[in-house]
Amino acid sequence: MTDTVAALAALAADHDRSGAFPAESLRLAHEAGLLTATIGKRYGGQGAGVEETARILHRLGRGDPSVALIAAMTLTSHARQAAEPHWPEELYARVAKESFVRPVLVNHARVEPELGSPARGGLPATRARRTAGGWAISGTKRFVTGAEGLDWFLVWATTDEAEPRVGTFLVPGGSPGIEIAGNWDQLGLRASGSHDVTFHDVEVPYEQVIGLGPHGPAAEQDNRAGAALHLPLAALYLGVARAAQAFFHSFAHTRVPANLGRPVARTERFRRTAGEIEVLLAAAEQLVFDGAAKLDDGDPSYTPEQALGARVLADRHGVRAVELAVRLLGNPGLARGNPLERHFRDIQCAPVHAPQADISLLAIGTTALDASAPLDAPKALDL
Repeated sequence: MTDTVAALAALAADHDRSGAFPAESLRLAHEAGLLTATIGKRYGGQGAGVEETARILHRLGRGDPSVALIAAMTLTSHARQAAEPHWPEELYARVAKESFVRPVLVNHARVEPELGSPARGGLPATRARRTAGGWAISGTKRFVTGAEGLDWFLVWATTDEAEPRVGTFLVPGGSPGIEIAGNWDQLGLRASGSHDVTFHDVEVPYEQVIGLGPHGPAAEQDNRAGAALHLPLAALYLGVARAAQAFFHSFAHTRVPANLGRPVARTERFRRTAGEIEVLLAAAEQLVFDGAAKLDDGDPSYTPEQALGARVLADRHGVRAVELAVRLLGNPGLARGNPLERHFRDIQCAPVHAPQADISLLAIGTTALDASAPLDAPKALDL
């Protein structure tokens, strides 16, 4: 794992500058067994739980968070299948078998130009039209991480039936009619390839759909039920913050101003900031990893609100820790020639992932207020 992370870190700067899809880095992650860790034991995998997934992404985040985010989407897809099988059995068994041979990448395609993130409610404009042999999928999705290298797009769409249904359609990446815009040009995670993707009557067999159900609120995203993804994502960005901390420490030990005559690491100012950074990150990691362990243990006292809260605090702590390092270093911290500037850009992506902080805090606050309300008081609307 250590060698793999170091190899990813060595490639990360070039990928960041070019925005190129990090195929070589994903190959290295695959060879280390990191892309298949969550495949269930019934399919020949390790069946890694939430805590192990979080620790894998924490380490990958230290090396290259773009690679880590692409890996996260595949890992959590396998983890969902291991916990509650929902793919067509024969198809998933084939996908799992192939995944041990080469990097097989899977991701959901849910966000849309008009709708935005489904975390805020609403139903997809992407349409699944019945055909003689299955379904034809048409519509545009945004921010599809790893789009250029995906073997499977899990496309959230509404059927065109008289009584529409909503489901996730399993679309092979090489299908005719898939158009990848190549428009991902962001401040951070530049190599994650989170492009817009348009599906032009892309055909899939009838049985390649999961969760197909009635058109209505039940089909929308349950933000409280995603702890198995929220905590590993938080860990990924804490890995970015740890990489920034490592550079900060290295700079402090090697920077010797002529008017000081000793490394700045020996000054009170740097030691105090180093202490604050460590407290922020250690506290966030404890929240994330302890929560993940409780999820694995099935601890009934660990609530969805606690997982959402851990994610909010971890994102805030990670962003703040890197900001402190950059501010103290000044111009060197913002120079494109060192990795701290890249870590600063990458960590800004942490709070962007759904559900964003305002949605999480609304759910947490609603539960807290309902729990403290008088018995005869009306409950708030479910979120």
